[in-house]
Amino acid sequence: MELSDPTDIVNAERLLALSYAPAKAQPGVAALFALDRTLARILRTTTEPVIGQMRLTWWYEALTKLDQGSAPAEPVLRALAAEVLPHGVTGARLAGLIDAWEVLLDPETPDDATLERYATRGTILFGAAATLIGAQPTDPIAPAGRGWALADLALHVQEADVATRAADLARTGLDLAAGTRWSSTARSLGAMAHLARLDLAVPRGQPIRRGAPGRVSRLLWHRMTGR
Repeated sequence: MELSDPTDIVNAERLLALSYAPAKAQPGVAALFALDRTLARILRTTTEPVIGQMRLTWWYEALTKLDQGSAPAEPVLRALAAEVLPHGVTGARLAGLIDAWEVLLDPETPDDATLERYATRGTILFGAAATLIGAQPTDPIAPAGRGWALADLALHVQEADVATRAADLARTGLDLAAGTRWSSTARSLGAMAHLARLDLAVPRGQPIRRGAPGRVSRLLWHRMTGR
């Protein structure tokens, strides 16, 4: 499966959304999303599944070794060791992201069950971030993360059929996230879910007007109200 667009670029809207996290948690949240972008870059730049699997395996092993106090001279891993693991998120837990990303290495068109396995990327990422920011039990972390990951895939995958099915699967979780009042500490993740929902509202092939007043206003409203 091929992914389009440079997914390693951090846009200003995402930076705004993540700035809603409590200040003390922001370095850790930034490290988590840097890890996700690094894994996305592997999938985007790999043309041979075997090579992609080798690169993902390296990251899997490196993440699990963090639990043994071993952080190689790699910026993302060092940031995770310093800003994430001390808060109770283990490297083994983060290694689950590898299992989610590697399903896209299969050249066959993914069915819905495969897309759901991929969606654990979002539940793991949002779940780890929720631990850092002190999210509340009422915050819809899992459905928001699942929807965000599927929406991101719909935005970047080249196959139109896969994009359509991923978007359809994403809407359930994103609609739930949009209809819930988020706690003050978790609104960074709620804002990410709102951005994904706004992205899906743009017809495929049309440019997303990131930074448009309506989109920024939606984020600001969420920050003030949790809705």
